[in-house]
Amino acid sequence: MMNPRVALALSGVPLLLLACAASSTPQRPTAICPQGLSAQSTTAQASRILAASDPVTAPTSLDGMTWASHASGDPVNWHAPHVPGRVLVTGDGVRGSGVLSALGTQAISAQAVIPGLLLVPTPAGQSDQAWAARLTAQGLSVQPDYLYSALAVPNDPGVPGNAGVNVVTALGTRKVYQTYLTRITAPQAWEFLSACGKTPAAATTAMLDSALESSHPDLQGRIVDSVSFLGATDSRTTEHGTATTGVLAATADNGTGLAGVTWSGSVVSVEVLSAVGASTSVLAKGVNYAVQKGAKVINMSLGTTKVRSDPALDSVLSSAAGSAVLVAAAGNTPGDGVYYPASHPDVIAVGAVGRSNSTLACYSARPSATLTRPLDVVAPGGASYGGCSSAAVTDDLLLLAPGGDYDLQAGTSFSAPLVSGVAALMRAANPGLSAAQTRALLLESVNRTGGLPLLDAEAAVKAATR
Repeated sequence: MMNPRVALALSGVPLLLLACAASSTPQRPTAICPQGLSAQSTTAQASRILAASDPVTAPTSLDGMTWASHASGDPVNWHAPHVPGRVLVTGDGVRGSGVLSALGTQAISAQAVIPGLLLVPTPAGQSDQAWAARLTAQGLSVQPDYLYSALAVPNDPGVPGNAGVNVVTALGTRKVYQTYLTRITAPQAWEFLSACGKTPAAATTAMLDSALESSHPDLQGRIVDSVSFLGATDSRTTEHGTATTGVLAATADNGTGLAGVTWSGSVVSVEVLSAVGASTSVLAKGVNYAVQKGAKVINMSLGTTKVRSDPALDSVLSSAAGSAVLVAAAGNTPGDGVYYPASHPDVIAVGAVGRSNSTLACYSARPSATLTRPLDVVAPGGASYGGCSSAAVTDDLLLLAPGGDYDLQAGTSFSAPLVSGVAALMRAANPGLSAAQTRALLLESVNRTGGLPLLDAEAAVKAATR
């Protein structure tokens, strides 16, 4: 018998349904980071340590920095953002007469911050660094009054808090945002990693999908390998693959469009979906290729209601689960149970929530009376798909679209790469985690306060680094 063809999980018609490398830069003022994550900084992070009120002396680069030392020998970076016109004198003896003598006329203006920490103004006409050098020469431990703030707010317009992306809808042009990022606590996960000196990065992730528009401005530098297992006569499309890949891998902090869940890291694009679906044999090739390429996470935003077990693909998935976290969209019809391959026991089945984190989107697949396989996790997927009542297109997810464009769409296809992206962040933050450990930690860290197992990026990343 011919193998059944597997359909995309997006369309309404039956056939269409991210190691966080440690920075090599000198150590920054420390943050408390578990599992040996070092509190170091990258250029992008350092340039974003901003203060809301005080003036900032901002670095232009971390290359060729001038570094001084405390009396204790610890590194001091005078090019890091800091409050100008003052320095900090630290140590147990900051109240002694020797300190007052060293400070000279500035002693009268010095302020005790806490015991052992003195804030000292820099004399007029001197730089902070020169003043610190004078004090260090007299045996004092001196450093800048560094500036800190949230480190991981990318400048992409679609990220909430930024300018937004204009999208043409049936309601006219609307300015829209990636609100789904805040709903899954992605910014908090980024900030946690950044505070430990880590760029939010993906472990190698394979997207088994349609082709994607590799020239899209928001995918530059992310796709390290691309392969197709379609035949020469297959009808090809780039819409679905571009959108799903962008959820996980839209280039972050490039001032353009969107920010993916993972800011950086390797993504392998594996074309398995034609306009009419993907066969068992093609999917098997795609999964096998992803494993050979070292994928730590494999995303499959595809599925079918017509198959409950595919022996040929079952064995491939079970084997792949030994090295990769497997994630699949649960499907876009609420009465047919969880689609295959999401229903496979080694695959994380991802359902969708619409406007509310506590209610499944009307279209989202879910367990039925006869097909009881539960959803493992849910994530935002948009609300208007399938004629959901009272939902508007503006309730959908802001995604990449062909032609270097952006669009609003809905479906569990877009919930799945949110989960894959978090799994990729986990495995990059802690490369020692196995696929099984990553899966278990991700599912244990979901937020159930609303009654559903909602994806929680911050809790998952923190769990991965304990």
